[in-house]
Amino acid sequence: MGDVVNLNRRRKRAERERMAAVADANRARFGRPKADRDLNEQRMIREKKLLDQHRLDAEDAP
Repeated sequence: MGDVVNLNRRRKRAERERMAAVADANRARFGRPKADRDLNEQRMIREKKLLDQHRLDAEDAP
C-alpha cells in the first residue's frame, strides 16, 4: 500500500506555495524604487517617440 498522507498538511502546504508565488509576483511588480520606475518610464517614452518618428504618413507611403 501507499504512504499515509495527511490531507490537511498537504492543503496547507499547497496554499503556502500559492501565496509565495503571489508574493514573488507582487515583489517584482511593486518592489522597485521610485527612481527605477521613473527611469523605466522615461525610456519607454523615448522609445515610443523614436518609433513614431519612423512611421510613414499617408502622403509618404508609396
